[in-house]
Amino acid sequence: MDSLGLFIFLILVCLQWTAAPAAEEITWTYTGLVGQSEWSEYFPDCGGTSQSPVDVVTTQTKYDPSLIPLTPLGYSQHGNRPFTLSNNGHTAVIELPEWMGLGGLPWLFTAVQLHLHWGSGGPSHGGSEHTINGLSADAELHVVHYNSELYPNMSAAMTQRDGLAVLGILIVTGEETNDAFNNILNYLSRIRHADQKASIPAFDVQSLLPKDLKRYYRYNGSLTTPPCYQSVIWTLFHERVQISKAQLLKMETILYSSKAEDRDRMLLQDNYRSTQLLNHRVIFASFSAESGKELSPGEVTAIVIGVMCGCVGLAVIIRFIVKTIRFFTLLHHETVVVNRAKEPEKANEKKQDVALNSTSAAGKREEPSASLQTEP
Repeated sequence: MDSLGLFIFLILVCLQWTAAPAAEEITWTYTGLVGQSEWSEYFPDCGGTSQSPVDVVTTQTKYDPSLIPLTPLGYSQHGNRPFTLSNNGHTAVIELPEWMGLGGLPWLFTAVQLHLHWGSGGPSHGGSEHTINGLSADAELHVVHYNSELYPNMSAAMTQRDGLAVLGILIVTGEETNDAFNNILNYLSRIRHADQKASIPAFDVQSLLPKDLKRYYRYNGSLTTPPCYQSVIWTLFHERVQISKAQLLKMETILYSSKAEDRDRMLLQDNYRSTQLLNHRVIFASFSAESGKELSPGEVTAIVIGVMCGCVGLAVIIRFIVKTIRFFTLLHHETVVVNRAKEPEKANEKKQDVALNSTSAAGKREEPSASLQTEP
């Protein structure tokens, strides 16, 4: 009986073991049965102490003067070979050629792919993974690289602490269209459903990055999706990149997380992970706090009002000076006119004085002659 019980027990264990899905076979999502809160149950690293993304509190960052500007290598040399754009059910991915890399880090890193994260509510409703002082951007671009000096490929590097380097670019919306992002957005209609791929014209990947590559935040973290390996050297740029509202709307509404054959279509939206605890990690900054200080809306408003008041005051002063100059110019002109008008009068008076003086002199000369003629 004991042997039979043991046999049954072993059978049940085997059945349970064979029925348990491997981590690679689990279909994770951002919400639902295998949503963010359940990731760590299936992917243990997702519950680690060095997870990403994080909230960057600028007043708590530490300035590190050794952080030199990053150097994209070959980003603009895309060649004639087209890029592959795909929908993996979680985001839109572009595979990058191996000649693209990244300098400015302790090792040489080779580019692998880039992808996007976004929300669902349009501008000012979140969508980025990283936040700055608690504030989200509308979307976020990630460019993924692996350490090609120490490891042969992405698969080998992604489980190592110094294996990956990811660039994070925060995306905000404005009125102007960003032509660089149209190199991606204009072709999303070709990969509307999960597992679809399309070849697209190659383009200058560096045009997607901010102009300022000197100012950024640096910390050690993880992949922001399962398996959440804690192997990423993160670089989050201080400068945001701007796209138009129409471009953001296309990003948020054109793709599906479901496959083409699925009966129920599910829009691919809100594909961003919530921020994770720092757990005593330090976020370093390549610039001092004063040079990259974040201004609050109140500070920006005060600056704008101050500038406007200064301009109004300057305009009043300039107008007063102009009026004063005009007044004295007019006064001088009138004085000159009056003086010129008086000049003929003075000339006539002078002539009259000369005439009178001449008459008086003639009279005085005639008086002696008359007296001589009347004497006996």
